[in-house]
Amino acid sequence: MAKPITAKFGKFFVRLSDGGTPAEFIAPCGFTSKSFTRNKSLNEVTVPDCDDPDAAAWQERDVQSMSATISGSGVLAQASVPTWEAALASTDSVECEVEIEFPDGVTDVYTGRFHLESFEINAAIGERVQVSVSMQSDGEIIHARTE
Repeated sequence: MAKPITAKFGKFFVRLSDGGTPAEFIAPCGFTSKSFTRNKSLNEVTVPDCDDPDAAAWQERDVQSMSATISGSGVLAQASVPTWEAALASTDSVECEVEIEFPDGVTDVYTGRFHLESFEINAAIGERVQVSVSMQSDGEIIHARTE
């Protein structure tokens, strides 16, 4: 079996647009954990067997909608607070990109607009101030791969 090509944590980027033209994407500092999730909402229909009505019916599914979530947590970096506050204060979604750079030169980039859904700051005695964020997609997410 061939060894898979994998990417390190430092090559997984979550960036928010500064809103300029052209947009400059900024990766807020402080994440020690981050994730990008894409999902589908499905409608289910039970389809009976017309030849044998007593047979178990099968569920068939159709895609109703698609969405994505960006989340992350880590230390609250002072330099990142204005970026998060601007995204939270905006009633418009923010353009974001998620990028994964692989060591063989292949890069996957996902771009789309996201609303900052939650911005949680917490701390415990004897620890650094922590932050957790959650962003929900607002429209289509585009995937591009460069090799």
